[in-house]
Amino acid sequence: MYSKEITITNQVGLYARPATFFIQKANEFRSTVMVEKDERKVNAKSLLGVLSLGITRGSTVTISAEGPDEEQAVNAICELVASNFGE
Repeated sequence: MYSKEITITNQVGLYARPATFFIQKANEFRSTVMVEKDERKVNAKSLLGVLSLGITRGSTVTISAEGPDEEQAVNAICELVASNFGE
């Protein structure tokens, strides 16, 4: 298992368009990818799961993955978040 903590800095957090980009990126990998906020952990490949966490600007989340490409998955998602989802 590989994981990293990251702070969401884009304007709206993980809602609508940014959440879609987040999920699309997670689905590019074979590993099981999870996102955790306030001790609630959901599948990062599930739109409803990600939206249910209520991740807003300034939230710190943990991205974790387990599987054959776990490091690449976590790093790619963290890069997407750090780029403010291309905004």
